[in-house]
Amino acid sequence: MAKEKHIDISGIKHLYPFKSNYIEIRGIKYHYIDEGSGNPVLMIHGNPTWSFYFRSLIKDLSPNFRTIAPDHIGCGLSGKPDESDYDFRLKSRIEDIDSFLGHLKLNGKITLILHDWGGMIGMAYAVKNPEKINSVVIMNTAAFFPLGEKIKIPLRLRVIRNIGPFANITVLGFNLFAKAALYMASYRGLSKDAKKGLIAPYNSWRNRIATLKFVQDIPLEKNDPSYDTVKYVDDSLYMLAHIPLLICWGKHDFVFTENYLAEWQKRFPKAETHIFENAGHYVLEDEPEKTASVIKDFLNRHML
Repeated sequence: MAKEKHIDISGIKHLYPFKSNYIEIRGIKYHYIDEGSGNPVLMIHGNPTWSFYFRSLIKDLSPNFRTIAPDHIGCGLSGKPDESDYDFRLKSRIEDIDSFLGHLKLNGKITLILHDWGGMIGMAYAVKNPEKINSVVIMNTAAFFPLGEKIKIPLRLRVIRNIGPFANITVLGFNLFAKAALYMASYRGLSKDAKKGLIAPYNSWRNRIATLKFVQDIPLEKNDPSYDTVKYVDDSLYMLAHIPLLICWGKHDFVFTENYLAEWQKRFPKAETHIFENAGHYVLEDEPEKTASVIKDFLNRHML
């Protein structure tokens, strides 16, 4: 398979002016942003984003908190292995976060800020380590099965997930998954530089493997590889009922619809909820100032 292609972010440094940090996990380069000091705030991204998605929040929170935003393996500025070196499964993603936090040796309990796949990954870590969690902020995500009449994945995701050769050509060859998200995930529309930044890491076949594997790893049946992991998280969310939870929800989301929001509210009836009427799946792109204001207020009230 072709080698990992160099990623050039020089054209977006004005939006993403942070120092890059690296460790190795599983012998693979693992990139993260670590800005500010104080109580730790860990931001976990989804697919097909990377730590660039949290740029405005990093700037807003780092004067008062230690803001940490890693890139999953295969994403952002982390290494881009092929399937012979990494399995791209949810279980591995959770283990990576565990290894990463073990390396950081953080002082104090962690606040999690989770978006998209980051919700499942972060909540999996949280239910296994509730004593380490101070509070949680979720944005257009899920940590339960996308099953049933009300909660299910869109047809376009099912097609990518289930049709191998078609997915290879469209996602790996033409990058249509990441490119489509530039237009479908934002309600207000993205600036030219924001589009450039979000898509920068996915500039070759090799560098797009993770974007495909995330979709293919969505568990819908009991024999799917990540089914048991999701079931464990789904069944264990009650363990976090005592932890302060903030829901920041972009109303116009074609994947995580308001049925998902209703499920979160059912699971966590004490949660604070803020619905952003002019935001879609990329709520931080559509409403960065308003979202940051709500999150800062929440953190200030609940940080130990």
